[in-house]
Amino acid sequence: MTSIGTGYDLTNSTFSPDGRNFQVEYASKAVENGGTAIGIRCRNGVILAVEKIVTSKLLKSGANKRIASIDRNFGMISSGLIPDGRHLVSRARDEAASWRTNYKCPIPSSSLAFRVGSYVQAYTLYSSVRPFGVTTILAGWDSETENRVDGQVGSGPKAASGGQRNAVKDGGPGLYMIEPSGLYWGYYGAATGKGRQTAKAELEKLDLSSGNLSLEQGVKEAARIIYAAHEDSKDKEFELEMSWISSSDGPTKGRHEQVPKEILEEAEHFATRAMEGDEDEDTATGVGETMEE
Repeated sequence: MTSIGTGYDLTNSTFSPDGRNFQVEYASKAVENGGTAIGIRCRNGVILAVEKIVTSKLLKSGANKRIASIDRNFGMISSGLIPDGRHLVSRARDEAASWRTNYKCPIPSSSLAFRVGSYVQAYTLYSSVRPFGVTTILAGWDSETENRVDGQVGSGPKAASGGQRNAVKDGGPGLYMIEPSGLYWGYYGAATGKGRQTAKAELEKLDLSSGNLSLEQGVKEAARIIYAAHEDSKDKEFELEMSWISSSDGPTKGRHEQVPKEILEEAEHFATRAMEGDEDEDTATGVGETMEE
């Protein structure tokens, strides 16, 4: 079977003879050209980080944010076509607001991922639209404590908002990645963009499934991973943008917020030292091999 479109890529609603949708594959290629974005699920929170390539010296430093808040306890980041990502942010905010209107409580992270994923998938079905050229990472914290129902009057039902019950601990961190096809999975660590392979390799070394990584340690590791992924484009300047969501007794009190400037600077210093240490090891290894010869 052919590996190129040859007419089957002219519309979004046509499969090739070998069962491929070339428009969706082209959208994935657009994602690969974007800056590296990662999400890390820690023991007591979730971290989002992105590599913002500086395309012009005239851009204002710190402006043009790539990480957006969806609700009080949700953040979203995307890699690929930035306008497409902003459209999905708007849609996700509408979904979160709709859930609050109907159910009087914050939307669970799994439900928000399902709704946004279904919306993205709908754009792969019709010839009158094109797929979104972004992969989105969604991070949230489902409150482990009882949230009063918006506008609640009286004692309410025995089961609290979100089906929570007394003496039963619910909630916790949630991290999902939504691809251009609409496919989404829950992750301990997710990476997308140009440096995704390097980032994935570094995330796997952290053993995130064990739940031992704290939020504070995760901030430093996220910075180090973004710096490592940027090595392939080291000739281009970039800015590191990072946000986090903690548990209700953590630094953000269950809200999605930007990582404070002093903590971010400390993390960047840690990442710089780590990269310099790797370079020194490589140099020492090369010298040793030369001497042996």
